[in-house]
Amino acid sequence: MSDKVNFGDELVSPEEKTRRVGQVFSSVARRYDMMNDLMSGGMHRLWKDRFVNRVKPRRGEEILDMAGGTGDVAFRMAERGAHVTVSDINADMLEVGRQRAERRRFTGLRWKVENAEALSFADGTFDAYTIVFGIRNVTDIPAALREAHRVLKRGGRFYCMEFSSSDWPGFSNLYDLWASNVIPRIGKVVANDEESYRYLVESIRRFPRPGAFKAMVASAGFVRAAAEPMLGGLVTIHSGWKI
Repeated sequence: MSDKVNFGDELVSPEEKTRRVGQVFSSVARRYDMMNDLMSGGMHRLWKDRFVNRVKPRRGEEILDMAGGTGDVAFRMAERGAHVTVSDINADMLEVGRQRAERRRFTGLRWKVENAEALSFADGTFDAYTIVFGIRNVTDIPAALREAHRVLKRGGRFYCMEFSSSDWPGFSNLYDLWASNVIPRIGKVVANDEESYRYLVESIRRFPRPGAFKAMVASAGFVRAAAEPMLGGLVTIHSGWKI
């Protein structure tokens, strides 16, 4: 990649975006889950429960949880008997997840630093691939989707949950005011990091709408790609199957 890409509202090189995103998540890693509770009013826990119910992890399945960071989604899938590999480009986020797993006595999870755009896993390794609130931070999203397709077995399932802009009349404006003004201030007070949370808000604004992202999933080779709006489109689930 040689063209400029967005880092929030700023245009930077792809390499610079990858570096800066890494800095953002290293900065917020220790307070990431607390901030999710504050920013969503605890709703992110219900969204993740619903997401895992859609994935339907089965005992003995091999699942890659990409951008799995602090382990929230991986723990839910492991409780159902799946063998989960938690991967993230950010080692600090993974370390928080490992420590949480030790406290909760989860011993069957695997933790691996990986770049979603260039995974080290062999073709056809996993039964399912999940990514939650992570793909909008990937520099080359189409490349990450192609890699997801590559590492899945035939018939493997791809599931993504991500924030997107809302199309509900009135709600979009209210959310934009909340996100622009309140979330960075919460970040400043709780995590002493206003700029990282300002970037996270800007990254949501720039993420493709559900229909456009569904087309990207289909272009990566997945069939029956679908998008399910939640909270008026603020949160969406995308899924596809590899044939």
